[in-house]
Amino acid sequence: MSYLGAWAAFDSPMEGHPHTNDNSPRTFDISDLRRHQLMPHKMRQRITFFHKYEHGIEPTSLKLAGRSLSGPNIIAEREDRITLALEELPTELQQLLRDSQELYIRWQKPVAYETVGPWKSKIPPGLHVFYTPSHHKRPDEEHICRLFRTAFGSVDCSSLSESFTRLPSDRFSHSTAYQYYQILNDLSHFASYMEQYVCASSDSECKTRAQRILSANSLDFSYDMISHSVKVTALWPHQKQPLTIESHPNHRAEVGIMTSDYPPHLEAHEQGVTGLLTVLGEDSKPAPTLFSFPSRHKTATGSSFSSNFLRPSGLHPTMQLQMSSNKPPMEGASCSMHTYLTLPRVIFADKYQLQDDLFLSSKNLSSLRYISKPVDLEAPDYAMKLWGSSVLLELQPPESEEEEQWTAEIPLHLRYLSPAEHAYKKINVPWPTVFWACRADDGTKFPNSPFDRVNLGYDGLFGPRTIFWHVEPKPAAGENLYHKLQVPVLDLAQSPLIGGGTTAVVLLGFLFVVWKLLTASFGTPSTTNTAYGSPRTPRRSPGRRKSTKYM
Repeated sequence: MSYLGAWAAFDSPMEGHPHTNDNSPRTFDISDLRRHQLMPHKMRQRITFFHKYEHGIEPTSLKLAGRSLSGPNIIAEREDRITLALEELPTELQQLLRDSQELYIRWQKPVAYETVGPWKSKIPPGLHVFYTPSHHKRPDEEHICRLFRTAFGSVDCSSLSESFTRLPSDRFSHSTAYQYYQILNDLSHFASYMEQYVCASSDSECKTRAQRILSANSLDFSYDMISHSVKVTALWPHQKQPLTIESHPNHRAEVGIMTSDYPPHLEAHEQGVTGLLTVLGEDSKPAPTLFSFPSRHKTATGSSFSSNFLRPSGLHPTMQLQMSSNKPPMEGASCSMHTYLTLPRVIFADKYQLQDDLFLSSKNLSSLRYISKPVDLEAPDYAMKLWGSSVLLELQPPESEEEEQWTAEIPLHLRYLSPAEHAYKKINVPWPTVFWACRADDGTKFPNSPFDRVNLGYDGLFGPRTIFWHVEPKPAAGENLYHKLQVPVLDLAQSPLIGGGTTAVVLLGFLFVVWKLLTASFGTPSTTNTAYGSPRTPRRSPGRRKSTKYM
């Protein structure tokens, strides 16, 4: 019997219960886990394998020897989280963080993938940055952009004030001050940055870890001045994973092999997990564990959506969202459906157009909940440095008792782009995220979860008791989560002819106006023009005739 089957048949009290004995499995609540993470170590590593029930492995197949763990390959998702002190970071990054209150970097691969673990949150693909500078010191506005270009390659970022958008401070206190977004397909440049600036020249394990990031689905970087530490988290897809872990003698490494379970007294907003947990170099064998934690992000089971632009798109394209279901995931709860868009500056939404209730209703939209500021409606792309804009729209699913498919349409607008060959430029527009926002019961608390992602852009626009039920994106076969649009621009090959023709037309128009002005000022008066005093033949009244006297 696998350890999962053995655990399912095992019924023992939780840790701390008066009937707990030494043979009971290791169990944690959130406070235990928090104390577990505050051990006085420098670098700490947490590796989690999360698998489906049927893919469990025998505990006896695991070999624990000192600071290494090995076993058979396992079909699972893998998450690596490394916690670092500031002193362990590159010097330039240390300087930035010491002048920062918060810095959150979120990167999402532009692919749709299955999630079996507790990592249910979704964000549009690309690089997202949420930043709050220190209040005690005026920040170097170009420092953060220089660092991004060093770490991620060609990032279109010039300075904090020019490239970042400000987030609202009057909504909820857990929002950062600034936001930035950049389309980024992969982490190849970041992997090279890690090898060069983070890994020692003789540390082959660190360089192998850096290269493994290339296959990750997501990467998170989190820093806040309260913890004064950095957490770097990477997530790999559900696939066959090698089960070979080694830990450095001066680092603390915790390994978990887990699957979903339902402990006693599990509440609706919580998720339960069970499995094996071991601390390399401290435990003699993996110990069974069972715990639950609150989760604000869940998957709307059986619901999906696809996104496309209506053809022809032109300069005012319409994004169409096709939903597989109009039913909320929670019965009896207050739920509303939303979509969150991150739009590069080449494309934008007109907030004035989205304030017309009748127009919104015709598109199956309910209201514009948020749009970042400023959004210049007239400026061309090449005259702007701002990254773009983010938009939160509430959708309007059809109200029917039967479940049905439906569509929503979002009107967008393209900016004028710089000239290019063949009169067209290709741009990428990320897919949005779609989710149901449901209000949890009064009294429900969401303390920090060991797995939930925070600072995703949209979560700061909702209250702290909101549960997000994410609708899975379903692109067509062979497509990723970037829309590809062709935008008409000035053809460089025709530019000289167009420029010369335009100059000639303007010159001819100017000469025509000058000629008419000169003619009007110095021309010879016409003899038929009464305005210059020419004689006028008296008019005979049409109703009067010369009288004739009959003799």
